[in-house]
Amino acid sequence: MTTTTAPTRPTSTRPASGARALRRLTLTEGRLFLRDPSNAFFAIVFPALLLTVLGLVMPWADQPYDDKDPILSQFTAITGYTPIVLSLAVGTVAFTTYPTTLATYRQRGVLRRLSTTPLPPTRVLVAQVAVNLGALLVAAALAFVLGVVVVGVEAPTQPLLVVAAFVLAVVAAFAVGSLIAAVAPTGPAANGIGATVYFLSLFFAGVWLPLPLMPDVVQTIAQYTPLGAASQALAAAWFGQPFPATELLVLAGWGLVGIPLAARLFRWS
Repeated sequence: MTTTTAPTRPTSTRPASGARALRRLTLTEGRLFLRDPSNAFFAIVFPALLLTVLGLVMPWADQPYDDKDPILSQFTAITGYTPIVLSLAVGTVAFTTYPTTLATYRQRGVLRRLSTTPLPPTRVLVAQVAVNLGALLVAAALAFVLGVVVVGVEAPTQPLLVVAAFVLAVVAAFAVGSLIAAVAPTGPAANGIGATVYFLSLFFAGVWLPLPLMPDVVQTIAQYTPLGAASQALAAAWFGQPFPATELLVLAGWGLVGIPLAARLFRWS
């Protein structure tokens, strides 16, 4: 889904502070991220575009999300789809652009070359996480604002819980993305693995078919996947349903297991 250009090596011979070098590297990575049209579209614009287009053209958008449920019947269907779109935004960045970029750097020897400079290669990881998190926050904010202004998405009932669920969803998804980046030998390999994980995750998040319409066994499996748990936790917080303790614990568990494992498996060359 994405192509990446190797970053420009620092040309200045003047020693720079760690914070200054990291800032310059992050800005460079940000410019490279935005130069790729597929990154700018899928990571930033696509979630907002999907929500807005569905809200404008789909006849079910202004209907009750679930007229049989006493809580969900108070919200429109497009509002019910909003937590799913936010989960999609998380998965787009964490499973595709982020691991593919790091694996491409490994394939092209960028990480190995940086290890011979005063700039620690770990800074590349920090810069990449910062750039992709920035893109994700912009995408989520854009989707929410356009959803509210253009198609009438209703505000969440428990906004603080929505934020907490979103943060845990980001941690869980980036843990999986880091695992992909750690084991994929090349950029195309990371892109293939990430795309497979991404589209399977969209199924369990309810992008193709709302989870309430799926068999119970599928809903149970979805509850233990990163985007499935994220979608259900965000929905519960958005609509004021019972506290999603299981889903939040699942998301935290993915982060607690995935991030240390990715750090152990990560190869610089």
